Amino acid sequence: MLGLRVRELLGRSRRLVLIELAVLALLALGVTLVLRWPDGDPEPATTSGTPAPIELPGVPDATAPVLMPGRPGEPAASLPANEMSARPRPPHNNTDVRFVTMMIPHHEQALVMARLAPERGENPQLKIIADRILAAQGPEIKVLEAWLADRGLDRDSGGDHRHEMSGMQSAEALNRLTAARGAEFDRLFVAMMSDHHQGAIDMGREALALGSDVTVNELAGSVVVEQGVEIDRMREVLARAP
Repeated sequence: MLGLRVRELLGRSRRLVLIELAVLALLALGVTLVLRWPDGDPEPATTSGTPAPIELPGVPDATAPVLMPGRPGEPAASLPANEMSARPRPPHNNTDVRFVTMMIPHHEQALVMARLAPERGENPQLKIIADRILAAQGPEIKVLEAWLADRGLDRDSGGDHRHEMSGMQSAEALNRLTAARGAEFDRLFVAMMSDHHQGAIDMGREALALGSDVTVNELAGSVVVEQGVEIDRMREVLARAP
């Protein structure tokens, strides 16, 4: 019995030794994995609660090309963004100043005629056209005056060109329009405003042909197109009237 008991104790001792050796081997393997963990692989999850860093976008490329539009009729160009500088003010010439200083009083006379239409006119569609003239040419006068002021000029800078302004109506014609009523007013209004608009179109075409300022070029182009459309519209309305 004593010999059997000794053998049992020896067997248990061997099992305990083997278990301890296995635990030590596992611990050694874990330490090796931590020390040799690859840089590009995801690391084991931690419980520290520290948020992962946020990747911010890079600085924009300062040499990326930027499109620079050219003057009317000229091709566009491109420059690196770090070589761009503020563009100089577009040049203007005497034709630009002449157009702006003449168009201001020209528009003002159109407003005088258009303001007569609500009370003296008969055709409701012509009254609508008169309202559109007021809504368009009133603000345009402010734009023209601002263009002059921005360049240290005023409405007298272009000289006295009143006798050269095409389409301007005489004082006698304005008196006849003021005295007219109903269908007679409508007939005079269309005739006088059409002649007035045509004068503005002629001045606009001159500015487009001989002017050099980009802003004046845009204003002149708008006058040519919009007032040409209004002439056709007024004549069409009058022709359909009973």
